[in-house]
Amino acid sequence: MTPPEWKIQGDRVVEYRDVVVHHFTVGDVEDPELYAAIPIMKWQESEQGQWVMQNAVEPPYYMRETDHVSYGYRFAIVARLAGAHLTFWKLKWG
Repeated sequence: MTPPEWKIQGDRVVEYRDVVVHHFTVGDVEDPELYAAIPIMKWQESEQGQWVMQNAVEPPYYMRETDHVSYGYRFAIVARLAGAHLTFWKLKWG
């Protein structure tokens, strides 16, 4: 994840921050990215996913890590949001 940034836009300072907008787990499978495709697609079709796809500064990306407790994988979708969009997301879903 990229560290937060603050940029001057006009007469205001705007915060840019990476936010985990969705997370889910996948069991112990041969190809975790293949099994992650359906949860990612369902999230993109949800109200939250559509809003993030339209308002993110950059295209969202996902991160994967091994879940040693369940012997599976944890996925997190990360989006870079700025200013009023960041505040809106935190208030509604954060």
